[in-house]
Amino acid sequence: MAYDLEFEKPLAELEKKISTLQRKGDRLKAEELVQLQDAERDLRHKTEEIYKNLTTWQTVQVARHKDRPYAADYIRLMCDDFFELHGDRSFGDDHAIMAGPATIDGQTVMLVCHQKGRDMKEKQFRNLGMPHPEGYRKAHRLMQQAEKFNMPIVSLIDASGASPGLVDEERGQAEAIAATLYLMPRLKVPIIATVIGEGGSGGALAIGVADRVLMFEHSIYMVAAPEAAASIMWRDSAHASHAATGMRISARELLPLGLIDEILPEPIGGAHRNYHQMAITLKETLKRQLADVGQLSVEELLERRYQKFRNMGKYGTLTEQNMAIAQA
Repeated sequence: MAYDLEFEKPLAELEKKISTLQRKGDRLKAEELVQLQDAERDLRHKTEEIYKNLTTWQTVQVARHKDRPYAADYIRLMCDDFFELHGDRSFGDDHAIMAGPATIDGQTVMLVCHQKGRDMKEKQFRNLGMPHPEGYRKAHRLMQQAEKFNMPIVSLIDASGASPGLVDEERGQAEAIAATLYLMPRLKVPIIATVIGEGGSGGALAIGVADRVLMFEHSIYMVAAPEAAASIMWRDSAHASHAATGMRISARELLPLGLIDEILPEPIGGAHRNYHQMAITLKETLKRQLADVGQLSVEELLERRYQKFRNMGKYGTLTEQNMAIAQA
């Protein structure tokens, strides 16, 4: 898999050198074999260094990488089985939301996931992973089913936002999102949400009101896309990198704020470098979190979930001195 991002140019050069030497196969001379081993070691070291110190905008680029695994990839790799359910029982089916019961090491859960597409045909089929109102109504319906049958809910978040089209507004996009936001805090089953790529605006939050909110190391969680924020702030989307920095949307920036509960480490170079390793990490984390939350009584579960979101953005009481400064 090529290193094709702008900040990966030094890695691409090393990869090219390695490929040139590898093509010689058994014809490699002793000194060339040493060069190959050194280049491979340098590539690993430089990849670790670069990805350890990514800027927020570089993290955005990794989160949007064309080869990054999507929800369907994780379902295939970590679930014993999965039965996809369709339709909102009101208008139709939305393929940007992939949902249904699945088993993870024998435990039955209800999966509710955003799903993007790879090629042009699938991107159109999935609406670029941006759900229509019927997608959120499908999620709403299946979450109620999960509660009825006492199934924990696992959501995989990967959407730049909800679909913004006129037809979506006409079909009640805002109401559909609001209804899901109203439902999730009251569900009497454990909910684990994981941002696996992009988590954008209400389109992501609509399936993200959970007892545990997790993020992949190189994922992003934001109130609006950096390009949109730049257009609002500077009237120019070219300032998207500055907007991303100011918005603090990476996992390492959100964890200290208490907006997420855990960061899942990714393989060196990002999740797209090793689907299986990332799937194993996700699977083990979900099992651990579900076991932890599953020990709580319904009353404790609901109260902790309420307090979790109630306390977000709370920084304490202003002293009289600070109050005077704020009013000046």
